[in-house]
Amino acid sequence: MTTTTIEQAVRRVIGFMHVNLGQDLTIDDMARTAMFSKFHFTRIFRDATGTSPGRFLSALRIQEAKRLLTHTDFSVADISSQVGYSSVGTFSSRFKACVGLSPSAYRELGGVLPKLPAAAVRNTSVAHSLSLRGRIVLPPGEEPGTIFVGLFPSRVRQGRPVRWLVLDGPGAFELRDVPGGVWHILVHSTAYGQGGAPGREDSGVLSVGSYGPVTVRPGALLRPTEIVLRPLDVLDPPVLLARIDQDPPRPGRLAQ
Repeated sequence: MTTTTIEQAVRRVIGFMHVNLGQDLTIDDMARTAMFSKFHFTRIFRDATGTSPGRFLSALRIQEAKRLLTHTDFSVADISSQVGYSSVGTFSSRFKACVGLSPSAYRELGGVLPKLPAAAVRNTSVAHSLSLRGRIVLPPGEEPGTIFVGLFPSRVRQGRPVRWLVLDGPGAFELRDVPGGVWHILVHSTAYGQGGAPGREDSGVLSVGSYGPVTVRPGALLRPTEIVLRPLDVLDPPVLLARIDQDPPRPGRLAQ
C-alpha cells in the first residue's frame, strides 16, 4: 500500500468528519470510511496527523464552534448542539480549555484574547536552567508574518502553552526555563496585523511547523533545531488558540 493511498484515506476521513461534526461519530465509522481495520486506521491516522482520530475530531468541533461564535448569531446552546455536544456545560468547559476563553467571552471579544497569561515557572531542578533554542525558516516564496512559537504536550495547538513567544518574522528563538517533560514545539505564522494565534477559519494563518517530541530532563543536551514552515494543510490539527492582542516582543524573548 502506497503512502499516497494512505494519505488519501486519512484525508477522506477528515472530510467525513467535517460533514458530520454534529453526529456521534465512532472509530468504527471512521475506519469504514477509510476502508481499513479499526486498529490499522488509528495507527495510520496518528502517523499522518500527529494525533488520534478522536482528538482531531474534537479539535475540528471546537474550530467550527469558533467560526459560528464570530460569524453567526446562534446561541451558545445551539452551537454546542451543532458541533456534537449534548451538554452545554461540557462544551463550554472544553472550549475554554482549548481556546483560552469561554464561548461567551470569545464572542464578546471577537475571538481575541487580550493577553496570554504568563506561564508559571515550575520549581524544579530543570527550571531556570534549560532552554530550547532554534531558528524559524520560511521557504522561498512564502509570505512572512508574525510568528507564534509555543511549547505544548501534544501536536494539537490548544490550551495554555508551557512556554511561548511571538517573533516579528522568521529567525532565531529561545524558549527559556523549560520544565521537565516531553514536549512539542509548535509554530505558526500569521499575516501582520492579524494577532499571534488565529484559528484556521481565519485566513491570517499562513504556515505551520513543528519539532518534537523532545524530552527535557536534568542534564539533557538540548540541541538547537531548525523549523521550516510550510503551508497549512488539511492534515494539520486546527489552531485552536484565540488570537492574541499584543505587539510582538523582540525576537527570542520570552513573551510573559
